[in-house]
Amino acid sequence: MTTAIMPLTYDKEILKLIDQRLLPTEEVYITTRTIEDCYRAICDMIVRGAPLIGFTGIWGMALFVKHNPKATFEQFERAAEYLKSARPTAVNLAFEIDRCVEMARLETHMSALYPKLVQHAKTEMNNLYEKNLSMAKFAEAELQKIYGDRPLNVMTICNTGVLACGVLGTALGVIIHLNNQKKVKMVYASETRPYLQGSRLTSFELLKEGIDHRIVVEGAASYLMRNKLVDAIFAGADRIVENGDTANKIGTSSLSIIAKYYGIPFYIVAPTSSFDLNLKTGDQIEIELRDQSEILKFKEHNIAHPDAKALNPSFDVTDHTCITGIICENGVIAPTSPAIVRSVVEKK
Repeated sequence: MTTAIMPLTYDKEILKLIDQRLLPTEEVYITTRTIEDCYRAICDMIVRGAPLIGFTGIWGMALFVKHNPKATFEQFERAAEYLKSARPTAVNLAFEIDRCVEMARLETHMSALYPKLVQHAKTEMNNLYEKNLSMAKFAEAELQKIYGDRPLNVMTICNTGVLACGVLGTALGVIIHLNNQKKVKMVYASETRPYLQGSRLTSFELLKEGIDHRIVVEGAASYLMRNKLVDAIFAGADRIVENGDTANKIGTSSLSIIAKYYGIPFYIVAPTSSFDLNLKTGDQIEIELRDQSEILKFKEHNIAHPDAKALNPSFDVTDHTCITGIICENGVIAPTSPAIVRSVVEKK
């Protein structure tokens, strides 16, 4: 990433998060000093993107210990459950916080846990960069089999770059890697209503990288594919279950269905921390319903009649039968059967 923007920094026991609600026109950092601050940052979408939400969870637990050095393990557990409830769909938050709980279980004195959590957070962010780079290379190899070395037109939804991960992104990380290899002709970024992560954030990152792209409304997907303007689609994931069903930003399922109709390869790109193998199918995934004002208003201005009401699911579930392959740091899962999912995810 050529931009100097870092979505998350931790220094002198203060966590600073860029307020992603204000991008791309304003670059404002929010200072978080407590676990309550981290909860609000996650809940209000100051911070977003499954991996970055997970990292914010680790820092939140570190801040809890810093301000409560005499806390009992039971109090730490309650704090963990509180922070996990900020957003229910993305599994990374619970995954990272549960690992913090396991670390706390081994400590006799809670005060000794703080430096370990700080180091754990730093290590995990470094590890994610290497994992995401591996995924990008797996994706490159997959496309090589289909298209050879010619530059491709690719499409993505939501934002899965450094603003979502804190380091090299997942699906957008694939696109940036491909561009570095001179293998990208054009990128189509779905606007991603109602928070416009594609219009505001993905386009912002692509501009910083100097990658030619066009923002498209979500209803344009069929037009693009019918007119052979898309060679492959890459999307991220907030939760992937045993059979390969994947929860991601609302609109991802529709995109996958259209891609299947037109025969366009559709890939999910996510680290193994985004998998929840305790769930068998996507029907078991809790889907977050957000405030209707996100649809009815834009920056506090009504864009619908004041008496209108809206339904605002934040995610949908992409059926595994519409996914060409799921790419994680251990390899490519294709086809997406429970046995293959487990064998790749659990590979040591």
